[in-house]
Amino acid sequence: MQNNQLTIGEYLLKKLESYGIDHIFGIPGDYVVQFFDLIEQSPIQHIGTTREETAGFAADAYARINGMGVACVTYCVGGLSMVNAVTGAYAEKSPLVVISGSPGMNERGKDALLHHKGRDFYTQQRIYEEITVASTLIDEPFNAFNEIDRVLDTVYWHKRPGYIELPRDIVGMPGALYQRPSTGGHESDPETLNAALTDAIDFINQSENPIILAGAELHRFGYQDKLLALAEEKQIPVAVTLLGKSVMPEGHPLYLGIYGGAMSRAEITTLVETSDCIIILGAFMTDVNLGIYTANLERSRCVHATSDRITVRYSTYEDVMFEDFIDGLGTPKLQKRGDIDLEWVLEVPEPFEKVADQPLTVHRLFQQLNQFLSDDMTVIADVGDSLWGAADLRLPTHTDFIALAYYTSMGFAIPAAIGAQLSKPDARPIVIVGDGAFQMTGTELSTTIRYGLNPIILILNNSGYGTIRPLVEGTFNDIENWNYTRVPELLGTGRAFAARTEGEFDTAMKAALAETQQFVIIEAALEKLDASPALARLAERVSEKV
Repeated sequence: MQNNQLTIGEYLLKKLESYGIDHIFGIPGDYVVQFFDLIEQSPIQHIGTTREETAGFAADAYARINGMGVACVTYCVGGLSMVNAVTGAYAEKSPLVVISGSPGMNERGKDALLHHKGRDFYTQQRIYEEITVASTLIDEPFNAFNEIDRVLDTVYWHKRPGYIELPRDIVGMPGALYQRPSTGGHESDPETLNAALTDAIDFINQSENPIILAGAELHRFGYQDKLLALAEEKQIPVAVTLLGKSVMPEGHPLYLGIYGGAMSRAEITTLVETSDCIIILGAFMTDVNLGIYTANLERSRCVHATSDRITVRYSTYEDVMFEDFIDGLGTPKLQKRGDIDLEWVLEVPEPFEKVADQPLTVHRLFQQLNQFLSDDMTVIADVGDSLWGAADLRLPTHTDFIALAYYTSMGFAIPAAIGAQLSKPDARPIVIVGDGAFQMTGTELSTTIRYGLNPIILILNNSGYGTIRPLVEGTFNDIENWNYTRVPELLGTGRAFAARTEGEFDTAMKAALAETQQFVIIEAALEKLDASPALARLAERVSEKV
């Protein structure tokens, strides 16, 4: 790359290409239109959404599959509209890069009253410093390339969002020669790595019933195969957190299911909480992952490894790379376990038999949906019983599961389907969304039309915010009912079905799978107070806290 021949905007796009970015999500504005013009001239495709927050959600989902995602917006009205999506990406360690245009450096006079300006010209930058792992304002050409590389390098290694602000008079300036290496210099301290592995392996070898609890970071870093190899080689059973769902093949004989305190099935909770050695790999210890802190994971029984640090019971080891630690556990020093009886834990459901005229219930709806899932799908769940019910789905081996399962911002799933399908075109999104969340971001179906995408949208219509009803009921949980089957008529394409019985849902799903050229909506009519078993278990334990 002849960096001295590139402008700052061109260099940024070249670097994004090197990270595998083929799409940038966002909405133009006058402060960023020069950069959008460069995108149009580059191999990267701009994906226009209906609003900035949904661009952030789409780029987040793209990042979870692709390894990095990018959203590009204008100053303040665009950048600040996306703060919620970026905060969610930070909370769940998703490598989302935000590029924002802004007033030129030569326009920023003391009393200049330029449109979109907030408190001062640096308000947006300061806000993003709080919700990103690295941020920069490109305010002069000499260090522009270095700053771009610093932010992208940090996002790549830490799997959290980054922010690059491009004043409009900087985009076309030539940058100085590139001066620092990118994506390098990340190595474990050998002595610390050896000490951490020795401590962990000794502890695991001395235990009687170790278990692996796998989390979302294994998704973020692409270590699913490492997890599977470790579990199979050492014959250690695997439970996953809600955020980590689909990180382990769910038909594997060593896969147990989701552990999340009171949210879990009793058998999984018993096995995990009676284990004398819990090997936690890449899991966030969040309230949602831990069943609103109903989980019981004493530090004295845990090996906890993340990209930030390694902890073996009461000893903490830093300067150890997550990958090196996982690879080290696979050495012959870690003993292979003998046969373990897991039959009492594994849930082997009876084949689902539909009752054609039986009204839909949340529990049986997800059982029925499970019959239609295949390897060439991505399951995307929104917040609420869309998420809790989906926790009990038994996904095929190569089916990805995406949800904002810790930050839990409603309206994530439909825009996420856009990012997921563009990142993995051969996997059709199956979106599970509540009626409340659909009313927030359902307009993004317009974007699926524009770019030829074909998600299947299952709307769980329970007349409001069903997750809150078991905790505190009131009229604040009610929303206006829409005629969801008329949405294709509004948008000019697509198909929609209403399902009130198991027979109607069966017919609708078969028709949706056969229709591959456009989006399909299936409205599932549910009773207002109906809830999934997972939500019922959780609500029973946590309602006293609310």
